[in-house]
Amino acid sequence: MQAGREVPTTSKCVPLSLPKGSERLCELCQGKAHLQCRKCRVTFYCGAEHQQADWLGIHERICELLVPIRTSTPLHPKHADYVELQLKKVELAEICRSVAQSKLSERKHLEALPAAQCCLRCSVDIYGPSTVQLVPAYLLLAEANMGLGNLALVGELLCQAEWAVLKSPDCGHSVHQQLHRSLGRLHAATGNLEEALVNFGNDIYFSSKEHGLDSPVTCAGYFLMADVFAKQGKLPIVRSLYSQMAHTWHSHLTQLLKAHGQNVHYPNPLLKASHDKGQRLEMDEMLRTMLAFQQNDPRNDPTQVALVSHCLAMLWFLGGDLEKALGFGGAALQASQLIPNYDLTEPIQGLLQLVHDLHTDPRPGSD
Repeated sequence: MQAGREVPTTSKCVPLSLPKGSERLCELCQGKAHLQCRKCRVTFYCGAEHQQADWLGIHERICELLVPIRTSTPLHPKHADYVELQLKKVELAEICRSVAQSKLSERKHLEALPAAQCCLRCSVDIYGPSTVQLVPAYLLLAEANMGLGNLALVGELLCQAEWAVLKSPDCGHSVHQQLHRSLGRLHAATGNLEEALVNFGNDIYFSSKEHGLDSPVTCAGYFLMADVFAKQGKLPIVRSLYSQMAHTWHSHLTQLLKAHGQNVHYPNPLLKASHDKGQRLEMDEMLRTMLAFQQNDPRNDPTQVALVSHCLAMLWFLGGDLEKALGFGGAALQASQLIPNYDLTEPIQGLLQLVHDLHTDPRPGSD
């Protein structure tokens, strides 16, 4: 729970009193509701625990927006107010999607559940059941449950997503890529490593079609595939994949660092993503895993250690954490000094100088 943030107790709810024979369902578990949100009065809960979880997860953001949607009577598509109501539903679904994605990127799986559930319900209301437009919501809900270890439910959600995609063969590369990545993660978690590799291979294929072979998005697919090969003990393949990924990320981060130094807006949205907290944490986790592998590898290749450490130093310099940038930069320099005439020694020294300069004379407004 975040310090200083108000999380309502049951004082923000009222006991539910309904006519005999009527029933309301809990927003989160669909069980019988006993509480009603005091503010919007269109949202119901089985108890205080689910009310608080929903408030923290999404309800605080959408409480007032729910009122016109849930109190409206069914409208014919030709009705004058139908389009306006649909637009409000689309807005609600997008808010829920954005909040769920943000929380998932920060590994807050439990907090992401209410937003993902609401996103799916809104999407069904807008587009109908079993349509391909529901796939992003299915995947968000599957990822949240994956993080919580609810693998059986993840399997059910991905089956529904896969069925929707199979019925819409012309859906975009991005949808296929995200679905195969989720399926690969599920198979890896359940020990079906060969099936995981098939899905991660498809993930990389569709990602390269959508973003390019050397994009950070595609690199994440390579990382997941390398993790499976590591579990199979196929270390030469892991080394090869990690090397390819390290060079790709190094190229992107070098361009970002150059743009940062020139104080210009870099046009590639995939590079801008490294400034996002969730994306930065995900990249940090992958690069740290690669660095640990290189440091523990019997082959002990200082070139790869220097390359990955330099990536981490640039990542955290751009993220504004000078201590981490200094630590990884020092490790990169130490490794680079073991390599005669190494071409990255000068750039590493230049980055360390930037960090030292900011330590002694911080610039106003620096991130």
